[in-house]
Amino acid sequence: MASIHSDSNKCSRLSAAKIEGYLLIAAAAFCYGAAAALGKVVFNGTTWLRGAGIDPLILSQTRSTFAVIVLLPLVALGPRMGTLRASRPTLWKCAAMGVFGVCGANFFYYYAIAKSTVATAITVQYTAPVWVYAYTVAARRQRASWLRSTAVVLAFVGCGLVALSGPQAQLKVSAIGIVAALGAAFSYSFYNVIGADLLKQFSRWLVLFYTLLFSTVFWLAVNPPWRVAAQHYSGREWLFLFGFAMISMLLPFALYLGGLRLLDPTSAIVTSCLEPVFASVLAAIFAGESLRAWQIIGMVLVLSQSVLIQLPERGERKSEASV
Repeated sequence: MASIHSDSNKCSRLSAAKIEGYLLIAAAAFCYGAAAALGKVVFNGTTWLRGAGIDPLILSQTRSTFAVIVLLPLVALGPRMGTLRASRPTLWKCAAMGVFGVCGANFFYYYAIAKSTVATAITVQYTAPVWVYAYTVAARRQRASWLRSTAVVLAFVGCGLVALSGPQAQLKVSAIGIVAALGAAFSYSFYNVIGADLLKQFSRWLVLFYTLLFSTVFWLAVNPPWRVAAQHYSGREWLFLFGFAMISMLLPFALYLGGLRLLDPTSAIVTSCLEPVFASVLAAIFAGESLRAWQIIGMVLVLSQSVLIQLPERGERKSEASV
């Protein structure tokens, strides 16, 4: 009897952990969506910011830099200081995640926008769940199933409808733009896969800190501080850059890693497809953008896959039934 209760409690804890993981990823997606909506407001022009005058490279760079500046004392002076001890191979993995994952996703995404359109960049970038799913199945980390396959397809189609049906959306086919957007998709996929591996062995604070630290060092090498200072940003603009870093990097990245620690990479990245849904809704509320019928259909598809991906697989149902 005690064994039955123990197994039952174990299953309930497992289910609760998955729900927590999905909620953390959804919260991260909300933050990313809010940052995207805020970016639209700012780059459309405001009375107190230069808007389009803020270099996207510096926007990407300050996201990591300010996040590390805030995170360092929180980790160093808190009880998590001991969690920062890492071996050289672990540091190399965090460096790869920071440079090829975080920095790569940011750079290729903005470059894709410059060479094509936002709609094209978002649509191609959100093929990432397809690549993660294909890799995990090919590497035999998980088996293919109709449930996961359907969720991945719904995520891709839904994001495409949301991005390509917007009021200002237009599809500008550019070979270099498509290649750059694929680069963003692969970078995003890479940091989900390697991040999941790291989180199986280490705390999310270690992964968060060193990933952001290495991405900051990389950006400083690409764009030294004196070039940033030469932009002569005002105090208000620096305040915006700091706030944007908190909303678009530190908070959502910490939430995302917390969710990725509890989920497999496919479930995490498919759930993250809620981001363009949140961005479109918030842009409609605060930036005055209208929602079109096809966008709403796309949102329904994305929400559907978010529910679908949480359903237990056949094997999981059998194991629960046996308990």
